[in-house]
Amino acid sequence: MNKNRYESVNPIRRIPLYLKIKLRNREDLPMIKFAFVGFRHRHIFAAYKIIAAHPNAEILGGFEADEEAKKAAVAELGVHFTYNTYEELLADPAVDAVTIGDYYGIRGQRAIQALKAGKHVFTDKPLCISIAELDEIEKLSKEKGLKVAWMRDVRHSPRAAVVREAIQNGEIGKVHQICFTGQHPMLYKRGRPDWYFEEGKHGGTINDIAIHGIDVIEYFMDSRLKRVIGARSWNAFATETPCFKDASQFIIEMTDGAMVMADVSYAAPNSCGFKLPFYWRTTIWGTKGVIEYGPATPNSYMIARDGDSGLEEVPVPKAIVVDGEHNLGSVDVFIDEVGKPGVFAVTQSCLNSTRDTLLVQAIADKCD
Repeated sequence: MNKNRYESVNPIRRIPLYLKIKLRNREDLPMIKFAFVGFRHRHIFAAYKIIAAHPNAEILGGFEADEEAKKAAVAELGVHFTYNTYEELLADPAVDAVTIGDYYGIRGQRAIQALKAGKHVFTDKPLCISIAELDEIEKLSKEKGLKVAWMRDVRHSPRAAVVREAIQNGEIGKVHQICFTGQHPMLYKRGRPDWYFEEGKHGGTINDIAIHGIDVIEYFMDSRLKRVIGARSWNAFATETPCFKDASQFIIEMTDGAMVMADVSYAAPNSCGFKLPFYWRTTIWGTKGVIEYGPATPNSYMIARDGDSGLEEVPVPKAIVVDGEHNLGSVDVFIDEVGKPGVFAVTQSCLNSTRDTLLVQAIADKCD
Protein backbone atom coordinates (compact mmCIF):
# COMPACT_ATOMS: atom_id res chain seq x y z
CA MET A 1 0.00 0.00 0.00
CA ASN A 2 1.19 3.50 -0.82
CA LYS A 3 1.86 5.19 2.53
CA ASN A 4 0.94 8.53 0.93
CA ARG A 5 -2.45 7.21 -0.20
CA TYR A 6 -4.48 9.64 1.92
CA GLU A 7 -2.26 12.72 1.80
CA SER A 8 -4.12 14.38 -1.08
CA VAL A 9 -7.62 13.24 -0.17
CA ASN A 10 -9.96 16.22 0.02
CA PRO A 11 -13.34 14.46 0.14
CA ILE A 12 -15.53 17.31 -1.02
CA ARG A 13 -14.70 20.70 -2.45
CA ARG A 14 -17.41 22.72 -0.72
CA ILE A 15 -19.11 21.46 2.43
CA PRO A 16 -22.29 23.50 3.08
CA LEU A 17 -21.99 25.54 6.26
CA TYR A 18 -25.34 24.32 7.58
CA LEU A 19 -24.00 20.76 7.63
CA LYS A 20 -21.00 21.77 9.70
CA ILE A 21 -23.28 23.56 12.15
CA LYS A 22 -25.92 20.86 12.51
CA LEU A 23 -23.68 17.80 12.76
CA ARG A 24 -22.44 17.74 16.32
CA ASN A 25 -19.02 16.62 17.45
CA ARG A 26 -19.28 13.67 19.81
CA GLU A 27 -16.22 13.61 22.03
CA ASP A 28 -17.32 10.24 23.45
CA LEU A 29 -17.10 8.63 20.00
CA PRO A 30 -14.00 7.66 18.01
CA MET A 31 -13.28 8.93 14.52
CA ILE A 32 -14.89 6.50 12.03
CA LYS A 33 -12.98 6.10 8.76
CA PHE A 34 -15.12 5.41 5.68
CA ALA A 35 -14.37 4.14 2.20
CA PHE A 36 -16.93 4.15 -0.62
CA VAL A 37 -17.69 1.47 -3.20
CA GLY A 38 -20.00 2.48 -6.03
CA PHE A 39 -21.53 5.79 -7.06
CA ARG A 40 -24.29 4.35 -9.24
CA HIS A 41 -27.25 6.14 -7.63
CA ARG A 42 -27.81 9.79 -6.69
CA HIS A 43 -28.62 8.92 -3.07
CA ILE A 44 -25.02 7.98 -2.36
CA PHE A 45 -23.89 11.48 -3.37
CA ALA A 46 -25.91 12.89 -0.47
CA ALA A 47 -24.44 10.29 1.90
CA TYR A 48 -20.96 11.31 0.78
CA LYS A 49 -21.65 14.98 1.51
CA ILE A 50 -23.04 14.24 4.97
CA ILE A 51 -20.21 11.87 5.93
CA ALA A 52 -17.62 14.34 4.62
CA ALA A 53 -19.09 17.02 6.89
CA HIS A 54 -19.50 14.86 9.99
CA PRO A 55 -16.97 15.74 12.72
CA ASN A 56 -16.68 12.09 13.76
CA ALA A 57 -16.08 10.79 10.23
CA GLU A 58 -13.23 10.75 7.75
CA ILE A 59 -13.36 9.58 4.13
CA LEU A 60 -10.31 7.66 2.96
CA GLY A 61 -11.39 7.37 -0.67
CA GLY A 62 -13.29 4.94 -2.84
CA PHE A 63 -13.53 2.42 -5.65
CA GLU A 64 -15.80 2.53 -8.69
CA ALA A 65 -15.65 0.05 -11.57
CA ASP A 66 -17.85 2.09 -13.92
CA GLU A 67 -15.94 4.87 -15.67
CA GLU A 68 -18.96 7.13 -16.26
CA ALA A 69 -20.02 6.89 -12.62
CA LYS A 70 -16.45 7.62 -11.58
CA LYS A 71 -16.32 10.76 -13.73
CA ALA A 72 -19.61 12.02 -12.27
CA ALA A 73 -18.40 11.49 -8.69
CA VAL A 74 -15.13 13.29 -9.36
CA ALA A 75 -16.88 16.20 -11.08
CA GLU A 76 -19.49 16.80 -8.37
CA LEU A 77 -17.77 15.62 -5.19
CA GLY A 78 -14.08 15.66 -5.93
CA VAL A 79 -13.86 12.00 -4.91
CA HIS A 80 -10.38 10.50 -4.80
CA PHE A 81 -10.55 6.93 -6.07
CA THR A 82 -7.69 5.65 -3.97
CA TYR A 83 -8.30 1.94 -4.61
CA ASN A 84 -7.89 0.03 -7.86
CA THR A 85 -10.13 -2.87 -6.78
CA TYR A 86 -12.75 -3.55 -4.14
CA GLU A 87 -10.48 -6.21 -2.68
CA GLU A 88 -7.76 -3.58 -2.22
CA LEU A 89 -10.23 -1.35 -0.37
CA LEU A 90 -11.26 -4.20 1.94
CA ALA A 91 -7.64 -5.06 2.66
CA ASP A 92 -6.91 -1.56 3.95
CA PRO A 93 -6.67 -1.84 7.76
CA ALA A 94 -7.40 1.88 8.14
CA VAL A 95 -10.97 1.46 6.84
CA ASP A 96 -13.58 1.06 9.60
CA ALA A 97 -16.75 1.18 7.51
CA VAL A 98 -17.67 0.63 3.87
CA THR A 99 -20.39 2.77 2.28
CA ILE A 100 -22.11 1.07 -0.66
CA GLY A 101 -23.75 2.90 -3.56
CA ASP A 102 -23.42 0.31 -6.33
CA TYR A 103 -26.34 -1.01 -8.40
CA TYR A 104 -28.88 -2.83 -6.23
CA GLY A 105 -28.20 -6.35 -7.46
CA ILE A 106 -24.58 -6.36 -6.26
CA ARG A 107 -25.05 -4.60 -2.92
CA GLY A 108 -25.71 -7.74 -0.91
CA GLN A 109 -22.50 -9.30 -2.22
CA ARG A 110 -20.58 -6.09 -1.47
CA ALA A 111 -21.94 -6.01 2.08
CA ILE A 112 -21.10 -9.67 2.73
CA GLN A 113 -17.54 -9.15 1.49
CA ALA A 114 -17.15 -6.08 3.71
CA LEU A 115 -18.41 -7.87 6.82
CA LYS A 116 -16.13 -10.84 6.15
CA ALA A 117 -13.25 -8.35 5.98
CA GLY A 118 -14.22 -6.94 9.39
CA LYS A 119 -15.79 -3.69 8.16
CA HIS A 120 -19.02 -2.06 9.30
CA VAL A 121 -21.52 -1.44 6.47
CA PHE A 122 -23.54 1.65 5.57
CA THR A 123 -25.49 1.69 2.33
CA ASP A 124 -28.11 3.43 0.31
CA LYS A 125 -31.33 1.41 0.23
CA PRO A 126 -31.85 -1.40 -0.49
CA LEU A 127 -29.23 -3.27 1.48
CA CYS A 128 -29.66 -6.38 -0.68
CA ILE A 129 -32.19 -8.06 -2.99
CA SER A 130 -32.64 -11.56 -1.53
CA ILE A 131 -33.45 -13.24 1.77
CA ALA A 132 -30.41 -15.51 1.34
CA GLU A 133 -28.13 -12.47 1.17
CA LEU A 134 -29.83 -10.91 4.18
CA ASP A 135 -29.45 -14.12 6.20
CA GLU A 136 -25.70 -14.07 5.56
CA ILE A 137 -25.43 -10.36 6.35
CA GLU A 138 -27.27 -10.78 9.66
CA LYS A 139 -25.22 -13.85 10.56
CA LEU A 140 -21.90 -12.07 9.92
CA SER A 141 -23.02 -8.94 11.76
CA LYS A 142 -23.84 -10.95 14.88
CA GLU A 143 -20.75 -13.18 14.71
CA LYS A 144 -18.31 -10.33 14.21
CA GLY A 145 -20.04 -7.60 16.22
CA LEU A 146 -20.27 -5.34 13.16
CA LYS A 147 -22.91 -2.69 12.51
CA VAL A 148 -25.12 -2.49 9.41
CA ALA A 149 -27.43 0.36 8.38
CA TRP A 150 -29.03 1.95 5.34
CA MET A 151 -30.23 5.48 4.49
CA ARG A 152 -33.62 5.77 6.21
CA ASP A 153 -34.57 9.33 5.33
CA VAL A 154 -38.28 8.81 6.04
CA ARG A 155 -37.77 7.32 9.51
CA HIS A 156 -35.18 9.88 10.58
CA SER A 157 -37.16 12.95 9.54
CA PRO A 158 -38.37 15.34 12.27
CA ARG A 159 -41.95 14.75 11.11
CA ALA A 160 -41.71 10.99 11.60
CA ALA A 161 -40.54 11.50 15.18
CA VAL A 162 -43.51 13.77 15.96
CA VAL A 163 -46.03 11.47 14.26
CA ARG A 164 -44.65 8.49 16.19
CA GLU A 165 -45.09 10.42 19.43
CA ALA A 166 -48.70 11.26 18.56
CA ILE A 167 -49.47 7.61 17.78
CA GLN A 168 -47.66 6.27 20.83
CA ASN A 169 -49.52 8.79 23.03
CA GLY A 170 -52.84 7.46 21.74
CA GLU A 171 -53.97 10.66 20.03
CA ILE A 172 -55.83 8.69 17.34
CA GLY A 173 -56.49 5.59 19.45
CA LYS A 174 -55.61 2.10 18.30
CA VAL A 175 -54.39 2.11 14.71
CA HIS A 176 -56.24 -0.32 12.44
CA GLN A 177 -55.53 0.88 8.90
CA ILE A 178 -52.59 2.50 7.13
CA CYS A 179 -52.42 3.44 3.47
CA PHE A 180 -49.35 4.82 1.72
CA THR A 181 -48.39 5.59 -1.85
CA GLY A 182 -44.90 6.19 -3.17
CA GLN A 183 -45.48 7.04 -6.81
CA HIS A 184 -42.27 7.95 -8.65
CA PRO A 185 -41.62 9.20 -12.19
CA MET A 186 -40.06 6.58 -14.46
CA LEU A 187 -37.51 8.91 -16.14
CA TYR A 188 -36.56 6.14 -18.57
CA LYS A 189 -33.63 7.46 -20.63
CA ARG A 190 -34.24 10.80 -18.92
CA GLY A 191 -31.97 10.57 -15.89
CA ARG A 192 -32.72 7.29 -14.16
CA PRO A 193 -29.67 4.97 -14.30
CA ASP A 194 -29.74 2.50 -17.21
CA TRP A 195 -28.95 -0.41 -14.88
CA TYR A 196 -32.44 -0.11 -13.37
CA PHE A 197 -33.76 -1.69 -16.55
CA GLU A 198 -31.19 -4.49 -16.85
CA GLU A 199 -32.13 -8.02 -15.80
CA GLY A 200 -31.03 -8.87 -12.26
CA LYS A 201 -29.72 -5.43 -11.29
CA HIS A 202 -32.80 -3.84 -9.69
CA GLY A 203 -34.46 -6.45 -7.47
CA GLY A 204 -38.03 -5.19 -7.37
CA THR A 205 -40.04 -2.01 -6.96
CA ILE A 206 -41.30 -2.96 -3.49
CA ASN A 207 -37.76 -3.51 -2.24
CA ASP A 208 -36.70 -0.27 -3.92
CA ILE A 209 -39.50 2.06 -2.80
CA ALA A 210 -41.83 0.45 -0.24
CA ILE A 211 -38.96 -0.33 2.11
CA HIS A 212 -39.24 3.28 3.36
CA GLY A 213 -42.96 2.91 4.05
CA ILE A 214 -42.65 -0.45 5.80
CA ASP A 215 -39.69 0.77 7.86
CA VAL A 216 -41.45 3.90 9.11
CA ILE A 217 -44.63 1.96 9.96
CA GLU A 218 -42.56 -0.41 12.09
CA TYR A 219 -41.08 2.69 13.75
CA PHE A 220 -44.48 4.27 14.38
CA MET A 221 -46.09 1.12 15.73
CA ASP A 222 -43.21 -0.91 17.24
CA SER A 223 -44.53 -3.78 15.12
CA ARG A 224 -43.37 -6.20 12.43
CA LEU A 225 -44.83 -7.92 9.39
CA LYS A 226 -47.19 -10.74 10.40
CA ARG A 227 -48.39 -11.95 7.00
CA VAL A 228 -48.80 -10.92 3.38
CA ILE A 229 -52.46 -10.90 2.35
CA GLY A 230 -51.68 -10.15 -1.27
CA ALA A 231 -48.94 -8.60 -3.38
CA ARG A 232 -48.20 -8.13 -7.05
CA SER A 233 -45.49 -6.53 -9.19
CA TRP A 234 -45.86 -6.21 -12.95
CA ASN A 235 -44.58 -4.32 -15.98
CA ALA A 236 -46.98 -1.51 -16.84
CA PHE A 237 -45.06 1.58 -17.95
CA ALA A 238 -41.53 0.68 -19.10
CA THR A 239 -42.82 -1.51 -21.91
CA GLU A 240 -39.45 -1.26 -23.69
CA THR A 241 -37.95 -3.35 -20.86
CA PRO A 242 -40.45 -6.06 -19.83
CA CYS A 243 -38.09 -7.40 -17.14
CA PHE A 244 -38.54 -4.20 -15.13
CA LYS A 245 -41.69 -4.62 -13.03
CA ASP A 246 -42.44 -0.97 -12.46
CA ALA A 247 -45.87 -1.26 -10.80
CA SER A 248 -46.46 -2.80 -7.36
CA GLN A 249 -49.31 -3.07 -4.88
CA PHE A 250 -49.74 -5.05 -1.67
CA ILE A 251 -51.85 -5.61 1.43
CA ILE A 252 -50.16 -6.82 4.62
CA GLU A 253 -51.04 -7.39 8.27
CA MET A 254 -48.72 -6.23 11.04
CA THR A 255 -48.12 -8.05 14.32
CA ASP A 256 -50.28 -5.54 16.20
CA GLY A 257 -53.22 -6.30 13.90
CA ALA A 258 -53.02 -3.14 11.79
CA MET A 259 -53.65 -3.61 8.07
CA VAL A 260 -51.47 -1.82 5.51
CA MET A 261 -52.36 -1.14 1.87
CA ALA A 262 -49.76 0.36 -0.46
CA ASP A 263 -49.01 1.27 -4.07
CA VAL A 264 -45.40 1.97 -5.01
CA SER A 265 -45.13 2.36 -8.76
CA TYR A 266 -43.25 4.34 -11.39
CA ALA A 267 -46.54 5.80 -12.61
CA ALA A 268 -46.04 9.51 -11.93
CA PRO A 269 -45.58 11.92 -14.86
CA ASN A 270 -41.93 12.40 -15.76
CA SER A 271 -42.26 16.18 -15.96
CA CYS A 272 -43.60 16.74 -12.44
CA GLY A 273 -43.75 13.42 -10.56
CA PHE A 274 -41.66 14.47 -7.57
CA LYS A 275 -43.77 17.60 -7.06
CA LEU A 276 -47.17 15.89 -6.84
CA PRO A 277 -48.98 15.30 -3.51
CA PHE A 278 -49.11 11.55 -4.26
CA TYR A 279 -45.34 11.22 -3.80
CA TRP A 280 -45.04 9.63 -0.35
CA ARG A 281 -48.55 10.26 0.92
CA THR A 282 -49.45 8.36 4.12
CA THR A 283 -52.79 8.07 5.93
CA ILE A 284 -53.12 6.39 9.35
CA TRP A 285 -56.59 5.55 10.70
CA GLY A 286 -57.22 4.84 14.39
CA THR A 287 -60.25 4.32 16.63
CA LYS A 288 -60.14 7.97 17.73
CA GLY A 289 -58.94 9.81 14.65
CA VAL A 290 -56.76 10.00 11.56
CA ILE A 291 -53.31 11.36 10.67
CA GLU A 292 -52.12 12.18 7.18
CA TYR A 293 -48.90 13.65 5.80
CA GLY A 294 -47.21 14.04 2.47
CA PRO A 295 -45.04 16.35 0.34
CA ALA A 296 -47.75 19.01 0.22
CA THR A 297 -47.05 19.72 3.92
CA PRO A 298 -43.31 19.04 4.41
CA ASN A 299 -43.10 20.83 7.76
CA SER A 300 -46.36 19.63 9.30
CA TYR A 301 -48.85 16.79 9.47
CA MET A 302 -52.66 16.76 9.47
CA ILE A 303 -54.74 15.26 12.28
CA ALA A 304 -58.48 14.95 12.91
CA ARG A 305 -59.58 13.54 16.27
CA ASP A 306 -63.02 12.29 17.21
CA GLY A 307 -64.76 15.43 18.48
CA ASP A 308 -62.79 17.88 16.31
CA SER A 309 -64.63 20.03 13.80
CA GLY A 310 -62.12 19.22 11.07
CA LEU A 311 -58.47 18.80 10.21
CA GLU A 312 -55.77 20.43 12.30
CA GLU A 313 -52.36 21.17 10.79
CA VAL A 314 -49.63 20.45 13.33
CA PRO A 315 -46.22 22.06 12.63
CA VAL A 316 -43.04 20.02 13.05
CA PRO A 317 -39.37 21.09 13.15
CA LYS A 318 -38.01 21.84 9.71
CA ALA A 319 -35.80 19.09 8.35
CA ILE A 320 -32.21 19.85 7.39
CA VAL A 321 -31.76 18.08 4.05
CA VAL A 322 -29.07 17.47 1.46
CA ASP A 323 -29.85 17.37 -2.27
CA GLY A 324 -33.48 18.18 -1.57
CA GLU A 325 -34.55 15.13 0.42
CA HIS A 326 -31.82 13.39 2.44
CA ASN A 327 -31.65 14.25 6.13
CA LEU A 328 -28.69 13.86 8.45
CA GLY A 329 -30.16 11.29 10.83
CA SER A 330 -29.20 8.02 9.13
CA VAL A 331 -25.49 8.81 9.07
CA ASP A 332 -25.53 10.29 12.56
CA VAL A 333 -27.16 7.30 14.27
CA PHE A 334 -24.91 4.86 12.38
CA ILE A 335 -21.75 6.63 13.51
CA ASP A 336 -23.15 6.74 17.03
CA GLU A 337 -23.80 2.98 17.03
CA VAL A 338 -20.43 2.09 15.47
CA GLY A 339 -18.81 3.93 18.36
CA LYS A 340 -20.70 1.84 20.94
CA PRO A 341 -19.60 -1.81 21.05
CA GLY A 342 -22.43 -4.17 21.94
CA VAL A 343 -25.19 -1.77 20.85
CA PHE A 344 -27.19 -3.05 17.86
CA ALA A 345 -30.56 -1.25 17.99
CA VAL A 346 -30.08 0.59 14.68
CA THR A 347 -28.58 -2.47 13.01
CA GLN A 348 -31.40 -4.77 14.08
CA SER A 349 -34.18 -2.41 13.03
CA CYS A 350 -32.50 -1.99 9.63
CA LEU A 351 -32.28 -5.75 9.19
CA ASN A 352 -35.87 -6.24 10.39
CA SER A 353 -37.49 -3.84 7.93
CA THR A 354 -35.28 -5.14 5.11
CA ARG A 355 -36.40 -8.70 5.84
CA ASP A 356 -40.08 -7.78 6.00
CA THR A 357 -39.87 -5.86 2.73
CA LEU A 358 -38.08 -8.70 0.95
CA LEU A 359 -40.79 -11.12 2.11
CA VAL A 360 -43.45 -8.91 0.50
CA GLN A 361 -41.36 -8.58 -2.67
CA ALA A 362 -40.97 -12.36 -2.90
CA ILE A 363 -44.75 -12.85 -2.83
CA ALA A 364 -45.27 -10.09 -5.39
CA ASP A 365 -42.76 -11.66 -7.77
CA LYS A 366 -44.74 -14.91 -7.77
CA CYS A 367 -48.03 -13.21 -8.63
CA ASP A 368 -47.16 -11.60 -11.94
